Amino acid sequence: MSSTDHGQPEWSLQTGDGATVIVLSGNWLAQGGQGPGGPIPTFPPDGLRQAAPGRPLTFRSDALGRWDTGLIAFLWDLKQRATQAHLDLRTDTLPDSARKLLDLLPEAPPPPPTPRPRTFAPVTALGAFTIESLTEIGTVTELGVETARGGLEAVTGRGRMRSIDLMSNIRDAGPSALLIVSVVNFLVGAILAFVGAVQLRKFAADIYVASLVGIAMVREMSAVMTAIIMAGRTGGAYAARIATMQGNEEIDALTVFGIPVSSYLILPSILGLVATMPFLYLYGCLIGMLGGFTVAISMLAVTGAGYFHQTINAVGLNQFEFGFIKSIFFAILIGLTSCRIGLRSGRSAADVGVAATRAVVVGIVGVITLDAIFAVIATTLGI
Repeated sequence: MSSTDHGQPEWSLQTGDGATVIVLSGNWLAQGGQGPGGPIPTFPPDGLRQAAPGRPLTFRSDALGRWDTGLIAFLWDLKQRATQAHLDLRTDTLPDSARKLLDLLPEAPPPPPTPRPRTFAPVTALGAFTIESLTEIGTVTELGVETARGGLEAVTGRGRMRSIDLMSNIRDAGPSALLIVSVVNFLVGAILAFVGAVQLRKFAADIYVASLVGIAMVREMSAVMTAIIMAGRTGGAYAARIATMQGNEEIDALTVFGIPVSSYLILPSILGLVATMPFLYLYGCLIGMLGGFTVAISMLAVTGAGYFHQTINAVGLNQFEFGFIKSIFFAILIGLTSCRIGLRSGRSAADVGVAATRAVVVGIVGVITLDAIFAVIATTLGI
């Protein structure tokens, strides 16, 4: 950019001596109001009508002052007009920086992309959704196999999982979640007791509220509610953390250094959930029964000893085994899907929030779907 001041930006076309010359003078500044330059003129569509065909089109810029992208925009318009008029445009007399910038621009702007027509094709959409779903299921399965292999290597002392990462994930997924697990399961147990009390009181069967709350919490509600809490709390955090690492190119750095992401990042997260979810399930069962006990004692003619005795008789150990197994599968589902969503996220800050939201939604829907599958299995096996 020149540093001299030459007044208003002007151009003119001169013919003679076997060539057509574009004379440039003044300050060509796109930022209006700065310096002595005025508004930049636009090159008219018929600006080259006086140019003789077959003669080269050159520039004279000895009176050119300060300039910026405003001059380049003017020259680009001129270049397009010269191309349309089949004139030989020579830029050797322009300033070197202006000539290099102009050479980077195409002869004509690219045509706008043609919008794809939207057609109603439900079969195509269904097929694409099916293929995408099957592909994603295969990818998650492969990720689970790699994580399981990393777990076996960690057990044999050949893995790359750090114990400090595992303990950190266990702390975040376990003790840090006790408060919300307590509140939710206590309220669920209290609600079950209240709804049962309204109906059972009509038949003088108040004591069976303990059976209702105990069986419901042990078989279904504690495992499902705890898993939903962990999907919203821990699963979303996993997805957001890995999506942030993806945006900061930390995942790429691990890949370049040959560190498996499955054993370094995903395995501690899944093991942290698998180690804590069964205990959170048992804890949720206890707190849910406590919520039902509170409602029964305050609303019904039930003694504490009677409630405890009825709960023990109604809930067998096999019920806890079933819920215990379900909680482990819920933990694996939440960990795998959340980490996978984090890995496939974009690299912008907005993608972190999208990944966290998607992980919560997929985790909750997956937990409920898996619980329905377990219910069918339990009915089939007579459990």
